[in-house]
Amino acid sequence: CDTINAVARTDATVLITGESGVGKELVASAIHDLSPRASAALVKVNCASVPRELFESEFFGHVRGAFSGASRDREGRFQLADRGTLFLDEVGEIPLELQGKLLRVLQERRFERVGDDRTRSVDVRLIAATNRSLASEVAEGRFRGDLFYRLSVVPVHVPPLRERREDILPLARQFIDNSARRLNLRVPELSADDEAALLSYPFPGNIRELENLIERAIVLHRPGEPRLHLHLPDDSRGLEHEPFVPAPDMAPPSSERSRVINADRWRELERENIENALAQTGWKVSGSRGAAALLGIKPSTLSYRMKSLGILRRSGEGRG
Repeated sequence: CDTINAVARTDATVLITGESGVGKELVASAIHDLSPRASAALVKVNCASVPRELFESEFFGHVRGAFSGASRDREGRFQLADRGTLFLDEVGEIPLELQGKLLRVLQERRFERVGDDRTRSVDVRLIAATNRSLASEVAEGRFRGDLFYRLSVVPVHVPPLRERREDILPLARQFIDNSARRLNLRVPELSADDEAALLSYPFPGNIRELENLIERAIVLHRPGEPRLHLHLPDDSRGLEHEPFVPAPDMAPPSSERSRVINADRWRELERENIENALAQTGWKVSGSRGAAALLGIKPSTLSYRMKSLGILRRSGEGRG
């Protein structure tokens, strides 16, 4: 898109937001590949997978003997990304007490390895991504405001797949080609029924769910069969991200359970359900008696969905 092309030409820090599975890593790769740093490394870090006690070593490196088990010098991710790009996925998962160390390096472009007195300089372009609302995390004291503003110089939001349905079939065909080539299998093209099924499904798991669904269909495909069997779920319960949590009284009667809900109606039901939960809890989002607890989702997820759906508390409606 135009934003990606424009930001790629600069060294500005980028914050990519969007639900889990929308392809934030693909956006980060595109920005790097289109940038003047494309010939250097794109170093990726999933912040949620870095143990708290190894954060400094993972990001900044360490010298031999710095701590038990440090048997040799080790370069950190910042040094590995020197002259290139560092992609911090799930940046909202960095513990609060460690965020200040990251902020210092982003501001000064200098750091010390663990156990070393030597200060090193680094030339790194930073791209971060999160499926959380960092603004809400700041308001609730779980994320530093100064780090948030330092990361979100250029915010890039990636909409969920259900809001860009024109991408579903091109992506599905790309995944079919990729999977068939990797697995060395011959499979049929999507039939009209396959395409209709894909276009009518809300994809709560976004692009990741689509890719997994296509690969599963290819693995289970029997040679000679005229079409793929996509095995679309009946609903989104139990998936990694559940944007719509129906209230008990919203379950359709058994005679309607096979009816397909299109994306607009799905969004309308989600909005109604969230507004009902907020009304019942006096528009309190978090806490044991808040709407997020009633819906069974994280407060940050609820705040993100409220923003996405344009849900605003009207005057006189609860305490907020």
